[in-house]
Amino acid sequence: MAEAVPGLHPGLRVERLTEDTWRDYRAVRLAALIDSPRAFWTTYAEAAARSDDDWRAYAASGPATWLAWDLDRPVGTAGLWHGGDQPGHEACLVGMWVSGGSRGSGIAADLVDAAVAHAQAEGRTRVVLDVARENARALRFYLRRGFVLTGETGVMPWDPTCVEERMALDLT
Repeated sequence: MAEAVPGLHPGLRVERLTEDTWRDYRAVRLAALIDSPRAFWTTYAEAAARSDDDWRAYAASGPATWLAWDLDRPVGTAGLWHGGDQPGHEACLVGMWVSGGSRGSGIAADLVDAAVAHAQAEGRTRVVLDVARENARALRFYLRRGFVLTGETGVMPWDPTCVEERMALDLT
């Protein structure tokens, strides 16, 4: 059974990605890449070229990932990833996206809360993320959720004109 987190509004909820919901995740991920192409470290073309087996494998053994639902329609996603070059106490919030019609509903906060709770359960004491400097709405959202700018920046590997700001949330 999927771990569910109730949303702020009736019909909204967040559930952990499972092998049974890989198709829904694929649909949301592809929608995110079309809607916000400069927000992710992969492109729509790269993701669309993945096979069904690739998507199933991600759902089965990839990083912890959540889907946001509005009744039976997937409307968002977020993941928590720990890279080999990261300190053991840290995890990275990745792939965060909510569909335009669901923005402002509280579901983004529910996605972040699910990821942060998972990070804490894993014993992590810090969650970091990278957000495009041009995405002022997302920057404001993360600041309201307690993330702070670290002063570190980077660029998208496929688009060096897209500058990203590193943000961090201390869980101690």
